[in-house]
Amino acid sequence: MNPNPDPTTTTITTTGLENVRRAVAEACARAGREPGSVTLVAASKTVPVDVLERTIEAGHLVFGENRVQEAKAKWPELRGRCPDLELHLIGPLQSNKAREAVALFDVVHSVDRPSLAAALARECVRQGRRPRLFVQVNTGKEPQKAGVLPDDADAFLADCRETHGLDVVGLMCIPPAGEPPEPHFSTLAKTAARNGLELLSMGMSTDYATAVEYGATHVRVGSAIFGSRPPLNPSATG
Repeated sequence: MNPNPDPTTTTITTTGLENVRRAVAEACARAGREPGSVTLVAASKTVPVDVLERTIEAGHLVFGENRVQEAKAKWPELRGRCPDLELHLIGPLQSNKAREAVALFDVVHSVDRPSLAAALARECVRQGRRPRLFVQVNTGKEPQKAGVLPDDADAFLADCRETHGLDVVGLMCIPPAGEPPEPHFSTLAKTAARNGLELLSMGMSTDYATAVEYGATHVRVGSAIFGSRPPLNPSATG
């Protein structure tokens, strides 16, 4: 661990983590849920290793990365020192990165097309690893955004399970920016219930408390924990 952490960054991260944990607990109370029913995934894209070390020291062990390449550069050493870490892929995944994703991640939130489902199935068999998988649903039907369309979700889930034998445990969505998130959270919850899925990955820094009230079991929170960060290189791929 870095013996000389930046005290300002450490304070921001620790305070943010405490605030988010408190907000999740309060949202659970409003919804009549136990706080332990929600997994806080700390979205750590572009967060440097020394800040991640401080977060781990504060007792947080579940992290989410958007890109396979960035995760490969940051997490193997950290996991070697802290084997209890759980790593989630929360960004889009290219089929040609399926091998690396299966090897590195415990959970993948962004399964969204047949070619990716087939690639993940092959790698699960080849590597003897079975990361937990979420199907991403494009609830806003945005052409620029990944995710299976809501009307196609049932058929795609059946294909993942029956054709590819994938361990799909839940659904994920990212509501359109500028729209109320509640209808999108409701759509995702109904789709999950219809398909016998209990896990819902929904809610980010601006709407995670609302997502909890709509049944989120996983919230993906970055800036509310780590503060603002530089944007990803738009040419980077996951």
